[in-house]
Amino acid sequence: MAVALNKLFVSLGAALACSVTAQAAGYPDHPINMVVPFAAGGPTDNVARALAEAMRPVLGETIVVENKGGAGGSIGTSQVARAKPDGYNILLMHIGFSTAPSLYKKPGYDAINGMSPIGLVVDVPMTIIAREDFPPNNIQELVQYLKDNQDKVSLANAGIGAASHLCGTMLTEALGIELLTVPYKGTAPAIADLMGKQVDVMCDQTTNTTQQIKSGKVKVYAVTSPARVPTLPDVPTMQESGFKDFEVGIWHGMWAPKDTPQPVVDTLVKALQTGMADKDFQNRMATLGATVMDKEANPAALQAKVEQQVPQWAALFKKVGVEPQ
Repeated sequence: MAVALNKLFVSLGAALACSVTAQAAGYPDHPINMVVPFAAGGPTDNVARALAEAMRPVLGETIVVENKGGAGGSIGTSQVARAKPDGYNILLMHIGFSTAPSLYKKPGYDAINGMSPIGLVVDVPMTIIAREDFPPNNIQELVQYLKDNQDKVSLANAGIGAASHLCGTMLTEALGIELLTVPYKGTAPAIADLMGKQVDVMCDQTTNTTQQIKSGKVKVYAVTSPARVPTLPDVPTMQESGFKDFEVGIWHGMWAPKDTPQPVVDTLVKALQTGMADKDFQNRMATLGATVMDKEANPAALQAKVEQQVPQWAALFKKVGVEPQ
């Protein structure tokens, strides 16, 4: 009896393996859903839509971008984490993937072990900006003004866990000050209120601020990358301005649900790498000030990034007294 049961289990296992292999061999045979866990029109959404277009010819199927915002990206991310691991639901998320475990008691996913990494995509520097009529005219004046008026200055962000929140936290920590923080439900309304002079200062990605800076709708003080951004050559870096340890890039990565079959992962990795090599994609990212991470567009590099960043952000949030919600 035991021998018969063992044979049955072996047969069932083999049948299941064959079924998974067969499904993977035909992948993809219908459109793929790419979840962006933030509002449409934001910086991560801009990257996702350009990438979806670049990957489509390789996959032979359309990638439909679904915006599923809320809880600093955790709602959309957990949706993909719970999805069927067949490659038809993938995630395009930024650095917030690795901060959620420190910001939320129940983020809805395991950042280190709960997803199948596909690869890193782009790294985006941040810009420190203000309403166009804000009194300080350079980063040195801004620092002094914030220190002298911290009880009067409002600091906008796109919500807890958003890139603007992370950068804003680093800024106030670097200056040793506290500002009135005004969280929004997305980057677009935060930027709109900054341009409308409803809030004073913000820190956000070049993918969402470059055009506003060039048009003069906001005032810019610095970028957070080690070197100046080609699209904003006159804007100094924080390191140039005397903040040697102030560097933050908002990296973006792609994931699939845990236990996605390896052939499917391999197909997505190939499509990601080929799409990132597309000249139109690279030009669009350059226009936004984003650096294409072509050498790190693989599962190992993304996994290593997450494992390094989770404890790093946990330490910072603990230091500044940010409690998980």
